[in-house]
Amino acid sequence: MSTQEPVLHAVLFDMDGTLINSEPYWLIAETELMLRYGHIWTDADQSYCIGGPLPKVGAYMSDLAKGAEDALFFETELIRLVADQFKNGLEFMPGARELVEDLSHRGIPLALVSASPRLLVDSAIELLPLGTFTTSVSSQDVAISKPNPESYLKAADHLGVDITRCIVLEDSKTGIDAGLASGAVVIGVPHIITYPPSPRLHIRRDLVALHLEDLENIYLEESQEEENATRI
Repeated sequence: MSTQEPVLHAVLFDMDGTLINSEPYWLIAETELMLRYGHIWTDADQSYCIGGPLPKVGAYMSDLAKGAEDALFFETELIRLVADQFKNGLEFMPGARELVEDLSHRGIPLALVSASPRLLVDSAIELLPLGTFTTSVSSQDVAISKPNPESYLKAADHLGVDITRCIVLEDSKTGIDAGLASGAVVIGVPHIITYPPSPRLHIRRDLVALHLEDLENIYLEESQEEENATRI
């Protein structure tokens, strides 16, 4: 029986835009909500708010509405509008569901780490087989949400693993910043933003055709590149 330590201790998934294609739901909700206050939601607005966290989005929308409602009102109303859309089912991002199923089947601990509230995180988890995610962290489970690394560090702590031996999957600048700050290797799949090269960061177009062996190779390559860079 082999006692060799596994390459990866766990894989930590972001939710919105990485696991599930919920960004269109947020866009619909944001557009509808801001139209009530006479503001046409633009690509620039969407780019600024993608990845949250919600307090940032709520404050931004309150400013656009010239203080007609406070930030908490916009946060709460956005959650309500998105939750209503979730009831009709969710679309998974390309390759995401297949990757989750492969990792789960092969016994890799998984965590869902989101800047969304608990209500939306639990709604997404319910669409997957029971026990797929060992743990989850929502915006309501941390003192400071992404880009602070607290949520990823908390997920690793819940799993009892070394965060530096984990891979984080993210799509937004906010999330990538959080993942890198935590010490994990990050696979970024940005859709709207661009992200500069960074140690321990691997950029891909999507998660299609990724399997455990691919993640292990990415982890080893990024870790080796970082180690080589520190020697220069």
